[in-house]
Amino acid sequence: MRIRKARPTDATTIARFNRNLAWETERIRLKPQVISRGVRALLKDAGKGIYFVAEQDGEVIGQLLVTYEWSDWRNGKFWWIQSVYVAQKFRRAGVFSTLFNHVNDVAQARKDVCGLRLYVERNNQRAQQAYQRLGMKHTHYQIYENCFRSYRS
Repeated sequence: MRIRKARPTDATTIARFNRNLAWETERIRLKPQVISRGVRALLKDAGKGIYFVAEQDGEVIGQLLVTYEWSDWRNGKFWWIQSVYVAQKFRRAGVFSTLFNHVNDVAQARKDVCGLRLYVERNNQRAQQAYQRLGMKHTHYQIYENCFRSYRS
């Protein structure tokens, strides 16, 4: 297994993985044209974030997206982990932990990154346990939003 930054040629797979992720975790059907444009926009502009992919025998088998939040309290960036997905036949094979450890190592090597954060669907106990096994801690924060665009089909 090899971890690398995603390339524009990975966009179709990443968009498909994101549609699968939304359906499997929240039973939400994403609009294919919206997610495809969103993935392509990010892959063209590293200022929006970075997708890392796990690849085996030339096939992308997992993904993890990093986006950024500036922390004035810490004078550094938090890297937010999002859009985590592993193809079904590769689950429980260490794909996510390999992706996470790679991102964690890259983040810790940078002076401008002060930590990693993520959010998880409150009923996704398996994911929460995986994050805890990797050393992440549950915080006292809750997430609120005011969403202006629909992403559902």
